[in-house]
Amino acid sequence: MSALAAQRTAREDMGEGEYAFTHRNFEQIAQKLYHLSGIHLHEGKATLVYSRLAKRLRKLGLNDFDAYCALISSAEGEGEIPDFINALTTNLTKFFREPHHFDHLSKKVLPQLAAVARSGQRVRLWSAACSSGEEAYSMALCLFQAMPDAHRHDVKILATDIDQNMVATARVGRYSDEAVAPIPAALRERWMSCGEGDKPWRVKDDVRAVLAFNEMNLIGPWPMRGKFDVIFCRNVVIYFDDRTQTELWKRFRQALAPEGRLYVGHSERADEPGLQTDGLTVYKMAGAAR
Repeated sequence: MSALAAQRTAREDMGEGEYAFTHRNFEQIAQKLYHLSGIHLHEGKATLVYSRLAKRLRKLGLNDFDAYCALISSAEGEGEIPDFINALTTNLTKFFREPHHFDHLSKKVLPQLAAVARSGQRVRLWSAACSSGEEAYSMALCLFQAMPDAHRHDVKILATDIDQNMVATARVGRYSDEAVAPIPAALRERWMSCGEGDKPWRVKDDVRAVLAFNEMNLIGPWPMRGKFDVIFCRNVVIYFDDRTQTELWKRFRQALAPEGRLYVGHSERADEPGLQTDGLTVYKMAGAAR
């Protein structure tokens, strides 16, 4: 393709809509998102990108995507960056999603960790892409099923996400009848309270006491110093390119305690030296005791 033809292609509209949206606009947005978050967008996501960011253009009163791309590339647009990231990140989640992970956690891991905690040692779990909180609260409910007095010991669950809106929602921790339906009835009745409104369900304070929700970018610095006994990072790494995936698996391995477990999504594989399969899409440090 000649340079002139390439320029014409870059200017071509990628579809009909309220705003012109060119290949060049898509490339600029994809490059910006990759730089900020490590997420790799291919052109098959163009419709999604347009629909989500068109809402930002309307709110900001911008006339076209050229103006929006200029904004997020400028110093004046720094305040837009969190909304840009929030608009383009995927937040599909539910309580006890991929339930075999929670079965494994409850049967294979938490009984040992409960004994460790009762001996006076620290226990740390991490939901590394917590979205609106369902995964982290599911982990907490399993924890309290195994150890009802967990809040009286040195046991903590860190829950992080790049999307500040999702983290805020998770901190509030209120859910609808439909949202809590996957939670086993016994856990729901013991560890959750039901009030009024369209989101009446809330995890009780003893359970909430072990949870900490924070904003964090997985490709940025990790401020945590201690090792984790359990890390959940599921259906996230698939959005990164191979280089970023390799780096993240390495960092997760380094963040695990010697007998720690890493839970990944059903379509993900942690191909990292030092980790070995310990059940379906569950990994442990090679040579660690079960």
